[in-house]
Amino acid sequence: MTVALIDSHCHLDLEPLRSGLTHIMEEAVAAGVQGFVVPGVHPDGWDGISTVAAENHRIMPAYGIHPMHAGCASGQVLERLLELSAGGVAIGEIGIDPSYSVPLELQESVFREQLRVAVKCGLPVLIHCRRVFQRVINILREERADEVGGIMHAFSGSVEMAREFIRLGFAISVSGTVTWNNAVKPLKIASEIPLEHLVLETDAPDMIPERYRGVFNRPAWLTETARRVADIRGISLEEVAEVTSGNVRRQLRIASCPVNITH
Repeated sequence: MTVALIDSHCHLDLEPLRSGLTHIMEEAVAAGVQGFVVPGVHPDGWDGISTVAAENHRIMPAYGIHPMHAGCASGQVLERLLELSAGGVAIGEIGIDPSYSVPLELQESVFREQLRVAVKCGLPVLIHCRRVFQRVINILREERADEVGGIMHAFSGSVEMAREFIRLGFAISVSGTVTWNNAVKPLKIASEIPLEHLVLETDAPDMIPERYRGVFNRPAWLTETARRVADIRGISLEEVAEVTSGNVRRQLRIASCPVNITH
């Protein structure tokens, strides 16, 4: 490919990716993936994200508390998040997910606190959401998240919900689920949402493309998602790469990629 892809969401700091990161990165770059956004899920992992970002200029760090770990949030942890935010491109991944046993009231409280950090710092947010899309939209409005925008990570909602998030300044992320044989909603998103509002991700090591089901995901396979989107829309792979990578730069306010953030 003549245009580089950006993986807008991959967990390079986590195993099994971390122990083989040199090879994983070389493989991805050879495949045409030139930039990697690595979001936080737990405060214990934030230093690891800083480390991998310092080791490779293509990695762009983000810091946040995943809804499944909302119970670990405290005033001290949120202060640490505020400190780290100066070295990140976004706050994330954050949100609400009723699939987890963590009480929704706690998830929502921690979500709101992190949105306030993002608005205070002027940083976009990476949103994790399943099923409770309208509730998340309401919270984003109430916390003025439209002032910073961001990305709806691995979006699993309807086209109508996607349009609501776009109106709030968010891009919609398409993952490897668009390649799955039983995919329905991801296909609608990939075909009906304007390309200028889409970004791509692997969520490696999760959300493995159909072709590789049974092993852990890796950023090199972002090309599988890009090709599927190109096929669905009847356009070239190069156009998908150029537009979606530009969308990541716009949403995260990154002038160029690869980029390294000074910590």
